[in-house]
Amino acid sequence: MPELPEVEVVRRGLERWAGGRTIAAAEVLHPRAIRRHAAGPLDFAARLAGRRIGTARRRGKYLWLPVEDGSHALLAHLGMSGQLLIQPSGIPDERHLRVRFTFEDTDGGELRFVDQRTFGGLSLHPAAEDGLPDVIAHIARDPLDPAFDEAAFHTALRRRRTTIKRALLDQSLISGVGNIYADEALWRSRLHYDRPTATLTRARTTELVGHVRDVMTAALAQGGTSFDSLYVNVNGESGYFERSLDAYGREDEPCRRCGTPMRRSPWMNRSSYFCPRCQRAPRQG
Repeated sequence: MPELPEVEVVRRGLERWAGGRTIAAAEVLHPRAIRRHAAGPLDFAARLAGRRIGTARRRGKYLWLPVEDGSHALLAHLGMSGQLLIQPSGIPDERHLRVRFTFEDTDGGELRFVDQRTFGGLSLHPAAEDGLPDVIAHIARDPLDPAFDEAAFHTALRRRRTTIKRALLDQSLISGVGNIYADEALWRSRLHYDRPTATLTRARTTELVGHVRDVMTAALAQGGTSFDSLYVNVNGESGYFERSLDAYGREDEPCRRCGTPMRRSPWMNRSSYFCPRCQRAPRQG
């Protein structure tokens, strides 16, 4: 699933190519793509036709387009394979095209939501005063948000009584971090993924958040991370930060810091990659 850097790359593309345009029509080609819009495809299309969309916004892994006066928002979740593409009008449809938006100014092409696995989706929701769609009001701010409260995050970590990687993936504590960038930040911090959060000092939390920001900023500069053709930006281009990963996907390869072979451990139906020397496992009991 795309993490913060990948979603931010898409948001920036939408900001450039879609913001400020008026939707002429919304065509739903597969109802599952708007399953979170309870009123159904016809209502979805009718409520968006003729509406002007604002500048694309994001919180964590979620992005949305404000609609006209900001009272509603078109929310997008990319899931495992969702793509938002700006395409020239008239070119052949993608095999897994689910929703098409055409605009009153036809010169700028059309916006297409393509989703092979149909885990992602689009939906229209009321927005709060700050523009945040009501259904994601529980999502915490992300570490690249200027309003992210590091002190409050540390306090929450100490109180939560969980392990550090679980906490990093808890979107109610800190948003936008997924499996890949959690492993990268933990490697940089020399922290084992099962380290109890109650053992972190304020200094260690500050260091960890700093590494989360650094790895995400570096990934953004290179367009995100892609391991297959499913994550692309609005121009259909894949990111390539995977060439710079220090931990994720590097099982049995030498640690870039100490040379010890990296390990992979099953973790919550996923995998954790770590250096057994640099990231010592916590003592049991």
